[in-house]
Amino acid sequence: MRTISLHDSRSGQVVELRPRDPGKVGIYACGPTVYSRIHVGNARPFVVFSLLKRFLEHEGLEAVLVANVTDINDKIYTAARAAGVPSEELARDMTAHYIADTERLGLGRPDHEPLASEYVEPIVALIGDLVDGDHAYAAGGDVYFRVRSLPSYGELSHRTVDQMDQGEGVEGADRKEDPLDFALWKGEKADEDASWESPWGRGRPGWHIECSAMAEELLGVELDIHGGGADLLFPHHENEAAQTLAARGKPLARVWMHNGMLQLADEKMSKSEGNIRGLSDALDEVGRDALLLYFIGGHYRQPIAYTRERLDAAAASVRRIRDAARRLKPGESPEDLAPLRDAFFDALADDFNTAEALARVFDWIREANRREGPVGDAQLREMLEVLALDNLLEADEGPPEELIELARRRTEARAAKDFAEADRLRDEVRAAGWEIRDGPSGPELVPVA
Repeated sequence: MRTISLHDSRSGQVVELRPRDPGKVGIYACGPTVYSRIHVGNARPFVVFSLLKRFLEHEGLEAVLVANVTDINDKIYTAARAAGVPSEELARDMTAHYIADTERLGLGRPDHEPLASEYVEPIVALIGDLVDGDHAYAAGGDVYFRVRSLPSYGELSHRTVDQMDQGEGVEGADRKEDPLDFALWKGEKADEDASWESPWGRGRPGWHIECSAMAEELLGVELDIHGGGADLLFPHHENEAAQTLAARGKPLARVWMHNGMLQLADEKMSKSEGNIRGLSDALDEVGRDALLLYFIGGHYRQPIAYTRERLDAAAASVRRIRDAARRLKPGESPEDLAPLRDAFFDALADDFNTAEALARVFDWIREANRREGPVGDAQLREMLEVLALDNLLEADEGPPEELIELARRRTEARAAKDFAEADRLRDEVRAAGWEIRDGPSGPELVPVA
């Protein structure tokens, strides 16, 4: 088996993956807070960690992926009040949209998708352990984590105490012992319509404690990989790490893996910036295969620009793979192409470099195209299966007869120099999901990527 290395945010180094339990890898990836439909940027961690699971399984490891859904949160209460609906109803509806939208990516579901609302009991128990250990204190119905009780606080995000801002504004400022402290439990408020019992009174969990409890319940402490967007590094992941270390005396995760953000111009894509592109809209616009290739085309740790040019390039890559598939045959591939297949998997083993791996896919296609006659597709299929793109090797159904007739009429219009009519017919064919390509043997219809 290959040595697999990943970048660990805590150490700042690419480190060898050494599973806690030999042969098994547990991955916890922070999922969405369901106060609205998810945008295409939210889909990046879903894609990264779903594909990472596929790669680890290819390498013979048993991988378990947990991706939580935060359905208890300030933003949900605020959005529900604005919409005039109960917060539970809004969270339930947005969770259903999240599942439906990500289902269209064709990556399968994570092994576990815990809802925070279903884990209040272990959350309360974990808070109780922190209070018992003097790492947390109750104050006016709230419970806060004592940041200065943990000397290692800040190591994950590489921040000093002077750089800390928990992002909680003035909420609870009069109850905190220290402005650095953050909420583990929030007392019931008159304008919030959901609360649970606890030893400190009715209320609800803070954001950070939810993930610590769910991760421990499903994967245990010292889980192998904790992932999420780079925007979660502080305070969310820093606080998760602190809570578990303080309560259990062991680190929550061995490797902290963070993906870069999507960017529009020089800004990250986010709901707070008001520059979002819904995942469902993006899938409608460019299609599942092109959107996956767009994500795969960038290294997971780097920001990636969401531009027309990059989406068009991804669509062109879809066409290129489909074109290659038409020249292949089922069966074993030439052995002298195997080094390119091996280089593909080596790139994934080296900090999950999908961009480099994709380049090796096209190297393989280029070499296969140089052979006389069709070659077997087994090696290409093996690579594309890990990227969830092996569907591109399946034979396309032929175009409908009526579209073939439109393409014939377009050829006649071009011959008659009636270019306006030729363009109209071309656009009509494209609107039906097919593209006319002019070749030496006449026009060919191929599916639009």
